[in-house]
Amino acid sequence: MVAVRGLHAFAAAQGLTAADPARQVRPPAPPRRLPKAITVDEVERLLAAAGPLPGPASAPGPGAAATAVQLRDRALLEFLYGTGARISEAVGLDIDELDLAGEEVVRLSGKGGKQRMVPVGSYASQALQAYLIRARPALAAAAARSAALPARASATAAVFLNARGGRLTRQGAWLVLRAAAGRAGLASLSPHTLRHSFATHLLDGGADIRVVQELLGHASVTTTQVYTLVTVDRLREVYAATHPRALG
Repeated sequence: MVAVRGLHAFAAAQGLTAADPARQVRPPAPPRRLPKAITVDEVERLLAAAGPLPGPASAPGPGAAATAVQLRDRALLEFLYGTGARISEAVGLDIDELDLAGEEVVRLSGKGGKQRMVPVGSYASQALQAYLIRARPALAAAAARSAALPARASATAAVFLNARGGRLTRQGAWLVLRAAAGRAGLASLSPHTLRHSFATHLLDGGADIRVVQELLGHASVTTTQVYTLVTVDRLREVYAATHPRALG
């Protein structure tokens, strides 16, 4: 269809034909690609592969520097799954947008500068607090020792830092996920997979679609409705496997 429309448009533009008969013909809509989600068990395997869930945050010990990246990786993946944040929202997050001491919420800045408040679950909150107290100071201090970064990098307001003390990039976050997925034996995962899983598991658990829409920061509920298709497929599978009269 694209080739036919292009040929006719070229012919009309060159004066080879008097009109473009294909101009009003619209190409077929591409098939809707359902978002890929992983199971709760797979999420837990992925998170465990990133690093152990730390206990109550405490002052750094002698071996804290060696586990700083591990604590960051676990906190990052817990945050992505616990809030449904986009990868750009996670790496762009600043300290003052995160409230763990009070209401345990985070202010996320989504597409078009639209902001939303999202709860931070207890597991993500625990991992974040341990990272912020025990690991982030060590990562921030690395910037002062690195000649490759300007001195001001150590004072960055970013929540998630790289090993040199600068803000973690999208590419860096991808590598964190890819490495954890490899150790967990999970293939073809992207940061958006955790966002899809967040939404799918909420709907599977009975959450209202309007609430999920708000949590994801979708401008229209139509965008969120694609997740209900995944959930219906899952319900159909469970029904067919468990109801005594589902199959003839």
